[in-house]
Amino acid sequence: MSIELQAQSTPNPNAMKITANQMIFEGSGSTSVKKGDDTHHPLAQKLIAIDGVDNIFGFQDFVTVNKTADVEWDNLLPLIQKAFEEVYE
Repeated sequence: MSIELQAQSTPNPNAMKITANQMIFEGSGSTSVKKGDDTHHPLAQKLIAIDGVDNIFGFQDFVTVNKTADVEWDNLLPLIQKAFEEVYE
């Protein structure tokens, strides 16, 4: 089964909530990664490596991606989709 994603805007114009049709962060704890942090989570590694991504927050079936102000979502969303596909397909 391929992963399906739904992007949802938030009150913060620099944040986008991405919800998946499957569990992406196991367990009861959340994952928070800032640019420059080390993480062993494969998706978090790929997302934080994208130019323009400032930090991420993930819990169970969603991740909130925060971008830098100088980057447009139209440019980032395809890269975020690709990161999910590389990890989950």
